[in-house]
Amino acid sequence: MADYTFFTNPMSRGQIVRWALHEANADYETELVDWTNKPQGLLDANPMGKVPTLVHHHGDHTHVITEAAAICAYIAEVSAPDLLPSDEERASYLRWMFFAAGPLEQAIIAKSMGWDVPDGKEAMAGFGTYERTVETLISVLSGRDFICGDRFTMADVYVGSQVDWGLMFQSLPDDPVFKAYAERLRQRPKYKEAKGIDMALIAEAESNG
Repeated sequence: MADYTFFTNPMSRGQIVRWALHEANADYETELVDWTNKPQGLLDANPMGKVPTLVHHHGDHTHVITEAAAICAYIAEVSAPDLLPSDEERASYLRWMFFAAGPLEQAIIAKSMGWDVPDGKEAMAGFGTYERTVETLISVLSGRDFICGDRFTMADVYVGSQVDWGLMFQSLPDDPVFKAYAERLRQRPKYKEAKGIDMALIAEAESNG
């Protein structure tokens, strides 16, 4: 049995976790999830039926990890210590990974859904405004190659995926800072490796549909 069972659908945030698994050189097996016929193993592991869901087979017991940011952090802790932050990097690592999982994702979803924060209610929204959230991320990526500075960490898998997808689906502005950051990540061999698997699965599904 592989160390991890990875429940995913290639048309999902599972792409983030596959990239994380490849950056960690993790031993995993994939369980593809059909949206209309979710396997019982997924529902047993995660009653919400969401992907990605990761099951870590650890000795005589298992650990279930859900939520893409948490999965990325867990994989780094267990399987890729070189992708963890140093003491000096830890604050940026945690701050911006959780920023991407919270305010950034909330802001992007709100904008995509056409939900406007009423005037005077910005403090009640976790992201304030879409514009302020985007400007904040641009500011941190200006003048540095990666989230923690000059070195790639697991935070870049999660934050970078948000930027990569944001540019692709135009939910983030076509800003030169975002474009340069995304291009650095797209050149990573493990990014290409993981993305190639998911793109092949999508192409196969489309040809069979």
